[in-house]
Amino acid sequence: MMAQQNADVAVVGHFSIDSIRLPSRAVPFVVMGGSVAYASLTTKLLGGTTAVISKVGEDFPEVYLQRLRQEGVDVSGVVKVAGELTTRFELEYNSDLSSRTLRLKNKAPAITLDDIPRSLHAKAVHVAPIAGEIPYEVVEHLRGRGEVLALDPQGMLRSFDDAGNVTFRFKAEKRLLGLVDIYKSSSEEIQATTGLSDLNAAVKAVHDFGVKIVLVTMGAKGAVLSAEGALHKIPACICRKYVDPTGAGDVFIGAFLTEYNRQKDAVWCACVGSAAASSVVESVGSTVLGDKEDIYQRAHTIYEKEIKP
Repeated sequence: MMAQQNADVAVVGHFSIDSIRLPSRAVPFVVMGGSVAYASLTTKLLGGTTAVISKVGEDFPEVYLQRLRQEGVDVSGVVKVAGELTTRFELEYNSDLSSRTLRLKNKAPAITLDDIPRSLHAKAVHVAPIAGEIPYEVVEHLRGRGEVLALDPQGMLRSFDDAGNVTFRFKAEKRLLGLVDIYKSSSEEIQATTGLSDLNAAVKAVHDFGVKIVLVTMGAKGAVLSAEGALHKIPACICRKYVDPTGAGDVFIGAFLTEYNRQKDAVWCACVGSAAASSVVESVGSTVLGDKEDIYQRAHTIYEKEIKP
């Protein structure tokens, strides 16, 4: 089976096997992770079509692929490499879940041009590396596979020591950002991308590369949307419970792109992103992403608030 030729959102990057240690539990949860998992499942939850381009090792559980297929995610573009291991992370959160320690345990082979199905086309292609697995030439090629190209640079900014500990490195890739329509990252990551500590200055610097829409997620502080010359503060949606923040940013962009494809205004799209992110943190990992109707109800609540540019 070939990848969907007309997917709403195609997501490119490594799946991971995540071991998540939360302060409320002595034994870690082991779940399917990676931006591709969270973003693609969010698009399907909100009624869009989605395809994933990824590369995993022979240890990637078949049950993960079965779940994705059952949810309607096209995983025909997922390459399983014999003799290799899937990218694997250990995540350990502090007592109030405000910060985490991230360690890389394994890394799957890089995604190459040969891994991109010839039939792939999408309304939006989201480039979502988690461990430096997507080289520039692949991003350049993907520019022609979608009407919109989105980027979350987190995996391009991560540096790993011998023990797998993760730090950010400054890496402003001018030619890369020049390909991108929509940029999404955390506040820490946009500082690493631009080398600028002032958020407004960093957002402007990303726009200066030619990026049309800049999204900066800030956890409980909400998000910032910069589009069409206006800066909007998007409130965080209040969670019913706060269990696991892993993947909230990936859910945000998955929801944003799904709505953006429907020609919704960017502020509304960001409100849906905020609502979806608030839903996923109420359970562990990508196992439960929430309820579609509930997410839209939350989005309307946020949208109806006064959002000042």
